[in-house]
Amino acid sequence: MGAPASAGPGGVGCRRWDRLGHLRRLHVDPRAPPRGRSPPCAAGPQRGRRARDQECSDVDGAVQLPGGGGAAGEALGRSRGGHTTKIHLSAEGRCRVLSLVITPGQRADCTQFEPVMDKIRVPRPTTGRPRTTPDSVSADKAYSNRRTRRYLRRRAIRHVIPEKADQAANRRKRGSAGGRPPGFDKERYKKRNVVERAINKLKNFRAVATRYDKRVYVFLGTVTVAALVIWLRS
Repeated sequence: MGAPASAGPGGVGCRRWDRLGHLRRLHVDPRAPPRGRSPPCAAGPQRGRRARDQECSDVDGAVQLPGGGGAAGEALGRSRGGHTTKIHLSAEGRCRVLSLVITPGQRADCTQFEPVMDKIRVPRPTTGRPRTTPDSVSADKAYSNRRTRRYLRRRAIRHVIPEKADQAANRRKRGSAGGRPPGFDKERYKKRNVVERAINKLKNFRAVATRYDKRVYVFLGTVTVAALVIWLRS
């Protein structure tokens, strides 16, 4: 398949890494290569170490393609069922998506809270900058941590996030040093179901629920189009 690489005078030629062939192998066997392994590369005495490192590199145990790639670069995570992808999103009261972030499936929900909130842009009916601060935020126990609450206080956003049992026990164990319990409004928390309903609406699109798209930017476009269709229908 193609002409072999030419050898320099007094040395052995270095065969360039077949990127397309690697993508085919990634589709058939998506397991990352062992740590420390690099794509096949043979270099002669005339080739320097820097040139070999540019053609054959391994970062964090996953092969990095020249244009970006690998399982981690395409938002493919590890799970018992294989590769998975997670969609982190925010939704308004009518179950319509306001912002979304795509990560590998094993990524924790709380780590993407700030990126999701920072992407909210709601155009105003008149002139002016888009609105970026919601009236209130409701989230489940996965987002119950100091960093999330500090972020919401800094932006002056009211929130309803239930406290985890272990966090409440540790706070009571510290006595007065543990501080006051966070406020919690049961009636406002009942409205959190709009997020689950928004996710269910996205899952009605087969391309979103199954992710046949290999590249992450293509899948992001698929999810965005599905969210736009939901907005147009409502």
